[in-house]
Amino acid sequence: MCGIVGYIGDENIKEVLIDGLRELEYRGYDSAGIAVLNGDEIHSYKAVGKLKNLEEKTKSFNPHAFGMGIGHTRWATHGKPTEINAHPHLGAFSYVVHNGIIENYQEIKKELQQ
Repeated sequence: MCGIVGYIGDENIKEVLIDGLRELEYRGYDSAGIAVLNGDEIHSYKAVGKLKNLEEKTKSFNPHAFGMGIGHTRWATHGKPTEINAHPHLGAFSYVVHNGIIENYQEIKKELQQ
């Protein structure tokens, strides 16, 4: 189980995402993370444990003006609660979060590598 939140707008995006994750923390308390596009930069933060750990890591991050972002709380059903396993995950061109278990990930990986 996980909690996912997203936002596009000109409010304080970090606060909107953290507040949204706070509402969803019961859906995942093993780790939390956010990715924020602010101006032409993407900022990503992850923390193991309670949401307060993520809040501490983002204390000095003060986004400005219009932006967009995603946030995620994780309940570790597969894989240990580590920062590497915490979401958002960085791809070649994007950040992604998801909820659930991808049972056939090996098969999908093999197909994508061909």
